[in-house]
Formats: sequence, C-alpha cells, structure tokens
Amino acid sequence: MNSLDLTRFGLKHLNIIDVGVIAVYAAIVVAIGVYLQRRASRSLEHYFLAGKQLPWWALGVSGMLAFLDMTGTMLIVSFLYMLGPRGLYVEFRGGAVLVLAFMMLWTGKWHYRSQVMTAAEWYVYRFGTGAMAKASRVITAVAVIVFTFGMLAYLIKGAGLFLSMFLPFSPFICALLMILLTIAYTLLSGFYGVVYTDLFQSLIILVSVVIITVTATLEVGQYTGSIDELAQQVTGMKNWTSSAPHWYVEMPEGYKEFNLLFLVAFFYLFRNILGGMGSTGADPRYFGARSERECGLLSFFWTWLMTFRWPMMMGFAVMGLFLVRQMFPDQKALADASRLVKQHYVRQAFPDEAGAMENPAKIEKAIPKSRWEESITGIIRQQDKHPELVTSLKKSLGEEQWESKLDMVGYEGTVNPERILPAVILMRIPVGLRGLFLISLVAAAMSTFAPTVNVATAQFTRDIYQAFLRPRASNFEMIAASWGFGVILTAGGFLMAYTTASINQIWDWIIMGLTAALAIPGVLRLHWWRFNAGGVVVGTFVGLVGAMIQHYLDPGMDPYWKFALNSCIALVGAIAGTYLTAPADPKVVEHFYKTTRPFGIWGPLKQTLHPDTRKAMEREHFYDLAALPFALLWQITLFLLPMQFIIHAWRSFAVTLVIFAISLFGVLMLWYRNLPPADKKLPTIEEIDSGRI
Repeated sequence: MNSLDLTRFGLKHLNIIDVGVIAVYAAIVVAIGVYLQRRASRSLEHYFLAGKQLPWWALGVSGMLAFLDMTGTMLIVSFLYMLGPRGLYVEFRGGAVLVLAFMMLWTGKWHYRSQVMTAAEWYVYRFGTGAMAKASRVITAVAVIVFTFGMLAYLIKGAGLFLSMFLPFSPFICALLMILLTIAYTLLSGFYGVVYTDLFQSLIILVSVVIITVTATLEVGQYTGSIDELAQQVTGMKNWTSSAPHWYVEMPEGYKEFNLLFLVAFFYLFRNILGGMGSTGADPRYFGARSERECGLLSFFWTWLMTFRWPMMMGFAVMGLFLVRQMFPDQKALADASRLVKQHYVRQAFPDEAGAMENPAKIEKAIPKSRWEESITGIIRQQDKHPELVTSLKKSLGEEQWESKLDMVGYEGTVNPERILPAVILMRIPVGLRGLFLISLVAAAMSTFAPTVNVATAQFTRDIYQAFLRPRASNFEMIAASWGFGVILTAGGFLMAYTTASINQIWDWIIMGLTAALAIPGVLRLHWWRFNAGGVVVGTFVGLVGAMIQHYLDPGMDPYWKFALNSCIALVGAIAGTYLTAPADPKVVEHFYKTTRPFGIWGPLKQTLHPDTRKAMEREHFYDLAALPFALLWQITLFLLPMQFIIHAWRSFAVTLVIFAISLFGVLMLWYRNLPPADKKLPTIEEIDSGRI
C-alpha cells in the first residue's frame, strides 16, 4: 500500500509509515497503562502519588512534559512568529513557566514538608478540622476543579485545531479521539501511568526537537537575505530578530492588547511573582518526592529540560515565515478569502438582508469567531455543500493547495498565527516524518492533559468523596469514583472549549482571570499568621464567582482589568472572611509554622521558636529570597539563548550569554550549595523546639 491508497480514508497528508508510527505509539501508551494498573491500584497513595517511590529525575522529566503541551506550543509559536524572540515576554503569563523559580526555591519544599497528598488536604494541615476548615478544603477542591475545566478547554481547543489539519475529521472529533486515548492510560494507572508514559514520550519529543532545530538553523544559514526584512514583509513586524522588550509593537488584529509589549511583560512578571509566592508549589510531584533535596533537584532539572521547547518553537516560527511568504506572496488573498467565507454564511443566515455584511453583529451571529476553524474544516471536508464558495475560494487562493491555504486564513482576514505550527508540519516536513512530529505534539498534549486530570480527580476523590460523602469507601470504590469524575470533567472541558473564540482567549482567562482570583488566598495562607479558613472560603468563593461572571458577561475584557478586578475581589473577600470569623486553632497554626517554616508576617509565632531554630530559618529565608532574581534571570536567558542561536542574532546572543553565566553562578552559590543532604529526614517538632534542625 502506498500513500495514494490512504487518500480513500481522507489521509492525503500522511503515508503508511506515518500511520504505522501513530498506531505503534498508541498501542505502547495503552500497554503502559494496562501494565501499571495493578501497581497503581494498591492504594490511593500509589494511585495519585506513585507510592512516593519515584526518583527526582523521573519527576523532573514528567514535570517538563506536563508543561510542554500541544496547545501551549501552538500558541507560543504564534507569538514567536509575530514577534520573534520577544514572544517570550508575552509568555511570561504562563508559557515561560517562571513559577518554576519559586517552586525550586521554596514553595516545592514547603509543600513537601506538609506530608499530605493533595492541595486541598493541605488546608486541614494549615487550618485544622473545624467546620470552617472543612469548608476551606471543599472550596479549594472546587476551585481546582473549576481551574481544570478551563485547562481542559484550552487543551481540547488546541488539539482540535491541530489534528483537524491532518485527519479527516472535525476539530471536535479529533480532540475527542486524543482525549479518549489519554483517559485510557490515565484512569487505569494513575500517577504511575503519567510518569512512565512521560518518560517514553520525552524520547519522541527530543528527536522532534533536534530535527526541527537543525532544519530551521540550516534554513536561516542558507538564506541570503535579511530575516528582519523577511519577517517585516510577512508579518509587518519591525526588528523581528531583536530580543529587547520594546515599549510598543504593532500587533495584528485580534492581538492588539499586546501592543504595549514592555508593559505586558512587566505586568505578567508581577502576576508570576504574586502567584509564585504561594500558590504554585502544590504539585503532586512535590507531595510525592522522596526528600526535600529532591524537591529542589527535580525543579532544577525540570527548568533545564524546558529549554528544549524554545528552539523547537522558534524553529517552527522561522519556517512559518518562509512558508507564508511562499504561499501568500500577495496577502490580500487572505482578506478576500475571509470575506468570501463570511459572506457565504451571512447570505445563508440573512438571505433577505442586502446590508448584513456591513453589520459586525450579524456576521458574528452567522459565523461566530468561536466556530471559525470548525466552519473552515466543514468547507474543506464537504465541498459539495458549498460549490459556489469553493469556486470563489479557488479563484482567490489559487487552485494549487487552496485547502491548505484556507486552513491558514484567520477570522480577521490575516494569517491565523495559531495555525502556523500545524501548517509547517503539513507543508514543510517530508511525508514519513510527519507521523513522528504528529505524535510528538500529541504526546505533549497528553502529557499535560493526564496530570491535569489526575490532580483534579485526586481533589474530588480525596477531598470531597472520601472526606464527606463516603469516608468508609473501599479502595476500589474510590478509584472507580475517580474514573467517573474524570469522564464528567472531560465533558465539561469540551463544552467550554467549543463556546470560546480562540486558544488565546481561554488561556488569558485562566491566567489573568481565574488564577489571579485564586492567587490571593494562596499567598496569604503561607505568609500571614492571622489568615484563617474563613478567609480561604470567602476569598476563594468570591474570586471564583467573580471570574466566572466576568467570563460570561465580558469574555474579551482587557487582561489587565481581568487581573485587577478579580484580584481585588478576592483580596477584599479574603480579608473580610478572615476578620469576620474566629482565628484558627493556635496549636494547629503553630504546628504548621514550625513544620513548614515559611517567611512572611509571623510575628507572634516567631517568639515560640528556639533561638537556634529561628536563626537557621532566617538564614534559609535570606538565601531563598536572594537567589530569586538570579533564578528568574537564569531561566529567561536560558530560554532566549537557543532562539537567538537559530536566527543567528549573534550580538544579542553574546550579551545574553554573559547575563546567563552570571545568573547561573548566583543560583549555584545562593541556592544549590545550601540544599540539604539527600539522606536528611524532616525534623520532628521536638527537634525543632530544641533548636536541632
């Protein structure tokens, strides 16, 4: 059978080798889940934390894969395509994972010291077992579940956009197929399946990273013109190869909120600092680590591994520039195609209204922006239902590859930057290698989806089902409850995905709306002695409700206003809830403080410490905080260097390399050499009280 035979099944972009690679990959993933199912079923600790038996390097690889998702990769490629290396600054909002610096320095080890299983269970450790403390545990579990709905919508939307360019199905069906495969191994094998599958998938992704990086670097080296001029011709962006966060850049329609690039970068950096101060260490990898030292090492390794993502994404962005220039030498064809599609659907929806095309509200009603990609796919897959439109599109886009060109047309009449990554794989990667790249991105998506579902189902099972509904439920019953809830969770993610306009809009709401509201209670719980469970309940509740109402009433709200509005609502609610309810049990708070040993406003409790313990804590806090600016600079320059190398921006590369070396030296001197020995156990209360920590 040759590649032509597969066209009968709609697989005109893949050959038999590609399909074979995909089939073998799917079989191995499911086999891993089945093989590990018995080990995961031993207990909830085994199911959700792999029995706390996994080495730090395996957890670090799994963490990297969890942050290297398909949707995020598509989104970051879109910003690198539009902005060049400066796209990194937009991704301070999440894609640059600056929270890793905080997880490495303190929040990871603080959560490890709790010795609990989930983030919501941690609230019992922090506030006790009273009625309000139980309510805080429930509201936290609910908050994580709501956050997971948003994350799943984000992942599902991206998976559909990506896979529908390769497979003969709609974005909805493509996403459904990928999610079913992921659920198969995640629900069977729990956290064991997450980590071991990630180890397998990391090898596939590494091969893809090397191929795309080498290809893009060679293509830039062989190009005789200026990359800056090429980028300006294709995207309209000046100084594309620059790495400086300019105050103002001219972004295309649909991305105008990023025009003030320096302000965007500063704002997202501030948001990272706020979130990183307390709400980002509650990851199962830290609860399941074998020692405090390994918490730090897995984060350090995790950050190094994240570097591989950036040359791959820059490689796709650079190849996207060459591809768009080749496919659209006259970019007016993009605007014409967008107009033709809108006109077609407006005529169907309003056949008797001649001026409907001049009414934006009627255009949005006839073909909503949230359904644009689905509509484009429908036109390509069912051409016989749109004969006149197809004829017009062929005239506008050209007979050759008109379907592939139409796939790249955005709602605003420009190139859809979120389609650059799949378009490059489709049209610049040889047949035979496409299957490898396809599964590498699918692997990235599954490696994010799986732990996301794992965390949310753990919250439901441990903190709602077992804690309040069925405290005497058997191990089998609780795992079955996790399976059932995982299915419900996924269904909700699909619903949200297909009522939202774009990947960028979903991610923006998650980062600037939802998590901004939840960050306030997360920070206060670690850094303020008076904060109590009432503050958690009220602050989290009003933050959640405010974020959801804002998303419903004004989903396109400016991200800065989303952040400011939801943060203020949560802050007022948290402070009001704290002072309107009784303080937490002093013994519980004292136990938390002595075992976690956080910095912040802990005045009354500092007096309860032995002088030697207090001195050791203050020394630890000094080095943790002093290392933070070095850790952030090290991480940012670590990601910039390979991108500058690919585009041959040698002057910027040299400057970045110097900053990188200085910041890495600071990290090693201030943080790494102060890590505790591998065999050091957590101190007991008696040892803390006697000053022997």
